[in-house]
Amino acid sequence: MSDDETTWPDAPTARWWTALDDGRIQCDLCPRRCRLHAGQRGFCFVRARDGDRMVLTTYGRSSGFALDPVEKKPLAHFHPGTSVLSFGTAGCNLGCKFCQNWEISKSKEWDLLAAVAGPEQIAHAARSAGAASVAFTYNDPVIFAEYAIDTARACHEAGLYAIAVTAGYVTPQARAEFFAPMDATNIDLKGFTEDFYRKVTGSHLADVLDTITWVHEHTDVWMELTTLLIPGYNDSPDEVARMSRWIVATLGPDVPLHFSAFHPDFRMLDVPRTPAGTLRTARAVALDAGLHFVYTGNVHDPSGETTACPGCGHVLIERDWYAVLRYDVTADGRCPACGAAAPGRFGAAVGHWGRRSLPVRVV
Repeated sequence: MSDDETTWPDAPTARWWTALDDGRIQCDLCPRRCRLHAGQRGFCFVRARDGDRMVLTTYGRSSGFALDPVEKKPLAHFHPGTSVLSFGTAGCNLGCKFCQNWEISKSKEWDLLAAVAGPEQIAHAARSAGAASVAFTYNDPVIFAEYAIDTARACHEAGLYAIAVTAGYVTPQARAEFFAPMDATNIDLKGFTEDFYRKVTGSHLADVLDTITWVHEHTDVWMELTTLLIPGYNDSPDEVARMSRWIVATLGPDVPLHFSAFHPDFRMLDVPRTPAGTLRTARAVALDAGLHFVYTGNVHDPSGETTACPGCGHVLIERDWYAVLRYDVTADGRCPACGAAAPGRFGAAVGHWGRRSLPVRVV
């Protein structure tokens, strides 16, 4: 195939790429910096070379839409109780052997992308469904950044929030533009050793820590972190303690941290499920390290879902399986008992979406 041949004529030209002197095109979106000959795709499978340009082959095509509780993203301090319209595309720029959404993130079958919708259609559908936000999730929105950015802007025009659920594996060149229209993000801090990142995810820890630090220091995006604890891989109390101390020292004690449970999937079918006790132990270790807000997920643990004031211990938000049972935060985001500020984005009233997840058709 020659360089001037076109493979994806309808795909929009992508951002963040460089034409190299050796004739290849380099993708500058994520730290992999894939270098492509004519007709080749990047590791993520959705960014490809088309003649003398880079294109995003999944722009406007989704693997489906659903209304979820915002707590499921997970976000515990961002407009609790409200619903979000969630969607993703296909592909991923990481190679996680434990991927819990591998049917989507590892898909190379375009018939999976049955839902075709532009940014304005998505924003309109979210508003019509009563959602407060749109979440880019299921697979990593970094790889469909142009689609996510345009949709986030359409959401703002419709009075909605935009949420990025991401692994944070993005270059300094691209991250400012990617996070600029986002109101909140949950970044997946998958472990706290380079060995784990390199062997199990095919990426590098330093790049993710750099993104997390940059978002905290240079944006107003509300950020929470999630770690999927995998038995025997990243669940030791020592590693959890080191990670928690890094968060406190670098980001402060008020960034919420979520520990979620692994289940056997994809290429790690021989690894057992994460015991609920492991999550509770990790939560205790993280709290002991100085973090104020630590949560457990994928297990029934009401105490691990509850938000309490770190100053006086007053229960601010009581939850059970994502459903908000009690909400006691003042209209200006404070603890009513002691007056301390509650870190996050809180409205005057709580939502009542509950734990439901409903499929949505966007037309």
